[in-house]
Order: sequence, then structure tokens, then C-alpha cells
Amino acid sequence: MNDQASTPPSEDRDFSCSFVTGETVFEEGQDGAEMYIIQTGEVEIFKMTNGESHRLALLEEGDFFGEMAILENLPRTAGARAVTDCALVRIDRSTFDQLVKHDPEIAIRMLRKLSYRLRQAGPSLIDTIAEAPVSSLEPQETAPLVPQGGSQGQPRLVSTDPEVEAPLSPSGTTTIGRFDSSTGIHPTIDLKPLDHDRSTSRRHAVIEQRQGSFVVRDEVGAANGTFVNGARMTPGAEVEITHGDVLNFGLVRLEFRTD
Repeated sequence: MNDQASTPPSEDRDFSCSFVTGETVFEEGQDGAEMYIIQTGEVEIFKMTNGESHRLALLEEGDFFGEMAILENLPRTAGARAVTDCALVRIDRSTFDQLVKHDPEIAIRMLRKLSYRLRQAGPSLIDTIAEAPVSSLEPQETAPLVPQGGSQGQPRLVSTDPEVEAPLSPSGTTTIGRFDSSTGIHPTIDLKPLDHDRSTSRRHAVIEQRQGSFVVRDEVGAANGTFVNGARMTPGAEVEITHGDVLNFGLVRLEFRTD
């Protein structure tokens, strides 16, 4: 299981396309009528400055790019190039609506990307929103996975295989998921090193501390669900958790500890 966006339902049309290593998907300044979802391989987003190529983001399986052409019918603000041989799903305007209905997580991730840009842009919104590179949108606080015992005494999530743990954010709000190259947004706890099956969504769940207690919320759009002691949560719902509770984010099993 994974949260990779799937191809919109269609009986007659083939949306797949492939590119070899080094091949350009599209150039900066080109007119665009499609966005792309990566099925396999890696794609870099780049800009040319004084004849030199500068990488803005490296995207991988399940990431999307080129969505501005779908949303605003504007020329490409950056180029895209295959870093490895890759298989893509091409989405044109006529099928975008089907995609959103078939796989709402893509729409939710687009909204989060736009929302984050709006919050970061502030008074210079008009000048920056269309051109802000993905790398400039990355929050700086990500809790590293450390050997067990490294966060003793702090509220934390603990893995037994491998034996690592990650402390919750001292701010009181901890986001859990995987780094989203498409939006440039890091979760507080990045489960990618533990999630070999890509079963967790980019933003999968949130743990909040409230006056000494803790609640976990399953994020709307998380494809494979959040489980507390084996019971699957309702999307968007909250459940109070205590020391020793077992949480599953997709296929990733973690124990909540406060001692």
C-alpha cells in the first residue's frame, strides 16, 4: 500500500508516458496544458540562470509537478528533467476533475502547498507566490530519529524495528508523515526511513499536547489510515493517547511513550 496518486479512471485513454535519464519533460517558459505524477523514478525541477541549470527540487514516486499549467493556464515557471529513467502519468485539463474525484489526496496536497505559500508570502504575496522555489518553502524543524533512550523523559514515538525514536515537538504540535518534495513541506517526524512500503501519506497525522494530555488526529486525505491500539481512526477525528499506546501510521508501528 502507498499514497501514490493513481491514474484517473478511464476506459479508452492512456495517460502514461516515459522519459529516459537526462531527458527534458518540459522547459521553463513553455506553454503548458498538463501536469504530471511520478509513478517510478526521479525528476528534478530546475531554473536556468546565466546559462547554468539550478536545481529547485528533486521529486520521486508519488510526487506531482506542473500543476500551475492546469490551474492557471500560464507558461511554465521552471523546467523539469528526468534524473533517472522514469514513468509518469500525464494529466490534462479535461481529466483533472476526474483525478481530484478519484484521488482527493492530490487536491489536498495542492491546497496545502498553496496555503503554505500564502502564509510565507505575507505582504509580498503578489510578487512571490508564483515564483517561490520549492526549496524556500521548507520548514526547518524536523525531529531526527535517534537511538532508543536518546529522548528519555520526553514525549516521543518509539520504533522497535529498528530501535529508534523521535521526540514530539516542544511547541505542542507534531506533524507526522513523509517529506513532500512537491510542496517542500517537512513533517515534524519524517517516517520515510521506517516506511519502506510508502504506506504513510506525506501529511498523515498530527499529535497535539493540551494541558498535559495528548491527542492524535488522523489527517483528512491520509490514504492508509491511522490506528490506535489496533482500531482505525475516522479521518479528521481525534483520539486521546497515553503512555504505552501503540500507533500505526499506515504500516509503520510506533509506541507512544512519556516516561
